[in-house]
Amino acid sequence: MKSMVKTAVVVPNWNGKNSLGNCLDSLIGQSVDTEIIVVENGSTDGSLEYVKEKYPQVSLVINKMNLGFAGGVNSGIKKAKANGAEFIALFNNDAVADRYWLENMVNEISKNNSLGIVTCKLTSSDGKLIDSTGDLYTVWGLPFPRGRDEKTSDKYDLKTEIFAASGGASLYRTSLFDDIGYFDKDFFAYYEDVDISFRAQLAGWKVNYVPSSLAYHDHGTTSQTIKGFTTYQSMKNLPWLYWKNVPTKFLFRVGIRFFMAYSLFFISAIARGQFWPALKGMLVSLFYSPKKLVQRFHIQSSKRVASDYIWKIMTHDLPPNAQKLRNLRMRLWKLKRKNTN
Repeated sequence: MKSMVKTAVVVPNWNGKNSLGNCLDSLIGQSVDTEIIVVENGSTDGSLEYVKEKYPQVSLVINKMNLGFAGGVNSGIKKAKANGAEFIALFNNDAVADRYWLENMVNEISKNNSLGIVTCKLTSSDGKLIDSTGDLYTVWGLPFPRGRDEKTSDKYDLKTEIFAASGGASLYRTSLFDDIGYFDKDFFAYYEDVDISFRAQLAGWKVNYVPSSLAYHDHGTTSQTIKGFTTYQSMKNLPWLYWKNVPTKFLFRVGIRFFMAYSLFFISAIARGQFWPALKGMLVSLFYSPKKLVQRFHIQSSKRVASDYIWKIMTHDLPPNAQKLRNLRMRLWKLKRKNTN
């Protein structure tokens, strides 16, 4: 089947040579024609030479240094836009796409002009566990991938609107980037996909989850090779996600919960022997906070939906794996009941 619209798939790569072949083979084998763009993010493992030799049909964007996921995909998106792509998919270099992955998302986004982003069902590489069925953002200021580490079942087989899309395997309407801008390169990696989805929601765009679109992912293949990477990026990016996007009406209400959780994360990082990555992330986050507040002004002043709508589509609970926070919340509830009796 030939695609009725022009699409591109952007694959950011940093030292991912070992998994890149399976990824590209699955994209070349898609049921619709698409341009494949590999963003070579300063790899030192021979990835660039490998793609040039084995996949001459693949377009390349070559960055001299690692710009992270956010900066990397931005350069790929710009190339895809220049080449006339109407829809641009992002795909992790350690993922493999089902043959109809792209076609099913294109069919969905083409039905509704208010749809800015469509995301898929992402499972573990063996298909046994859920990696993501879209991302959610809680009233505690904490995002999480829906269904992460649950056994694969029919639980998430219904098409639905979702708060955010996983940047690792989702499709974006090109005009969305003209409207709200690109991924925030300061995030580098982690939560930049929730940030752009949050900005899209504030601007009136919708995000849909399409379970018939399938992909398989080895979660954390890159980040696990760098000690303290996840801790540093989380401590840096989570406050930015909150400051930029939470509507003013709910800033204090979310903030009092968020900074309680953020403090607990810092303590937990120290207990894991990651004091420096956590402290560094916190300090960098603070250093850039004036810039993020300026961005907040532009985002909030141009939002096209009511604050109450955003509150409605947020998740009014903690992430499923936040057991320490659940215990803390329970103690606070008991203390409050004791003081009111």
